Amino acid sequence: MLQQAKKAGRRFLNPVPTTVVELGMIFKLLPRYLTNKAETFPARPVGPFTTEIAMYSVAPASGLRVTWIGHSSLLVEIDGVRVLIDPVWDERASPLRWIGPKRFFAAPLRLEDLPSVDAVLVSHDHYDHLGKATIQRLAALPSMQQTQWVTSLGVGASLQSFGVSPGRIVELDWTHSVSVANGALAMTAVPSRHFSGRSIFNRFHTLWSSFVLKSAHHTVFFGADSGWWQGFAEIGAKYGPFDLTMLEIGAFDAMANMIHLGPDGAARAFEALGGKGLMMPIHWGLFDLALHDWRQPIERMLEVADEKGIALWSPEPGRPTEVVEGVELRSDWWR
Repeated sequence: MLQQAKKAGRRFLNPVPTTVVELGMIFKLLPRYLTNKAETFPARPVGPFTTEIAMYSVAPASGLRVTWIGHSSLLVEIDGVRVLIDPVWDERASPLRWIGPKRFFAAPLRLEDLPSVDAVLVSHDHYDHLGKATIQRLAALPSMQQTQWVTSLGVGASLQSFGVSPGRIVELDWTHSVSVANGALAMTAVPSRHFSGRSIFNRFHTLWSSFVLKSAHHTVFFGADSGWWQGFAEIGAKYGPFDLTMLEIGAFDAMANMIHLGPDGAARAFEALGGKGLMMPIHWGLFDLALHDWRQPIERMLEVADEKGIALWSPEPGRPTEVVEGVELRSDWWR
């Protein structure tokens, strides 16, 4: 049964028992990293990608348009409401500017060129979903001074420390909702199977969530980060069907299969969520976060989608693209 998050002391608990990669596992991982032959970072430059900003002056005919910035960063336009999700324009998904996973390609548009945004959604506090420099720049923009910030329990403290006004932040527990843009869009946090923390000392101290975005005519599921769990079926039954289901396919490994889906897990989750509408693969193609080839997630996702008859929706980074019912999209920018 879907329910609010539970805690053991200061630590939030997953909806089902879960093991994450701990510091002690480095002795198992290190030999694999040292001998890994996969192309985890593109051997040839990727991009550049450029967003046609003028497109934002015209509303999407379908009512739903998405600009995939890369990884899990997206600008979603849904029936007149704009939501910026997990914005990371930072050069690295890391606490340090000189080391850590580096972007494969530059962001396709400047933060200063973003159209007006009604809400910013931050699913959890990991560096590939919450970029400090990005938040600092967004918080200082004149166009963002009336924007609502929505996040999971406990993450608001980081947003505040990066310059976001506390009066504009709403933290959500699982199954709780908030309305934005004068009630035009409901945003609901739902359980996911993952973890949080911006250091080894504060793991699980803040909450991690998936989110449902529901407007008058569309419903979108943003899976953020999650491993497989039986609750996907409950989420689909309660909040679906979804016009667009965004699920992570990258950064997967046998040692992390409880906290990441990978392509096969994403297909399984999509079917459990109802298997309706279009599936958008996210959380891939921008950062080296695992041992697999950087193209492997989408290559395997295409295979699984064909095997299972899943309608994929995978646009080119930076291109504002309408979501049209029943119309698949398989960009091959990564080739």
